[in-house]
Amino acid sequence: MIYKERAACDFLWPGGPCFKDEAEVFRLCTDSVLLAYFAGSSLLKKKKRAIDLGCGSGVLSILISWHTPGLLIDSVDINPGAVRLTDENAELSGVSDNIRAIEGDLRRHREFLQPGSYDLTITNPPYYSPGSGKRAISDHRAAARSEELCSLDDMCTAAGYLTRWGGSFMLVHKPERLADIFRALNNAGFEPKRIRFVQHKQSTPPSLVLIESRRGGKPSLKVESPLLLANDDGTDSDEVRSIYHRKKDPEEVCNNV
Repeated sequence: MIYKERAACDFLWPGGPCFKDEAEVFRLCTDSVLLAYFAGSSLLKKKKRAIDLGCGSGVLSILISWHTPGLLIDSVDINPGAVRLTDENAELSGVSDNIRAIEGDLRRHREFLQPGSYDLTITNPPYYSPGSGKRAISDHRAAARSEELCSLDDMCTAAGYLTRWGGSFMLVHKPERLADIFRALNNAGFEPKRIRFVQHKQSTPPSLVLIESRRGGKPSLKVESPLLLANDDGTDSDEVRSIYHRKKDPEEVCNNV
């Protein structure tokens, strides 16, 4: 679902955000696009500062900034190549004034980030515990896929330190980790407030879950209707076409995601 308009640069839609891809940085993926869309359905315009934990190539930061121009975003990653690529992609997408890329280890967040500084914390974290899931070819991509360098508990602990009281923490993850996620959120002072499962079709089980939690929130969970990626006949759903600004002629789009 990416438009190829020039070598080494992918546009999500004509005239939209542009992303370069490099071998040592986790590539542009549907998960981050869907999380940015999920975040956009919240009250982002009321938020002033956000932080993207484990930003990779900056997809989340750039998409959120694209739709919320007044939001200032810090984008953190342990991989120096990812930090550099986030800066480049922000410049290519015209949102560099609102995004600051920071190199740092989130397990040591207290050493370089201020507590309670952010209205929104957001992440597309590693999904797999060490030793599980398919091993990525490079160490950097392996770190983006598995919790070898930053566990789910580490991520939630950092979010609890960085998010202001009443602020939001949003993430995308695997449904099979839902019990672990809720436990880690509660331990870090967050209350899950809204979740939405992502399914390929109505007849298939969920493959992802999108979660919004609130620091210091009261117990109350809203389960939204599933986000369906495809119709029964395999064509893109209307919601996916809206997310990617898709035209009705499928020949105009390269389905690469």
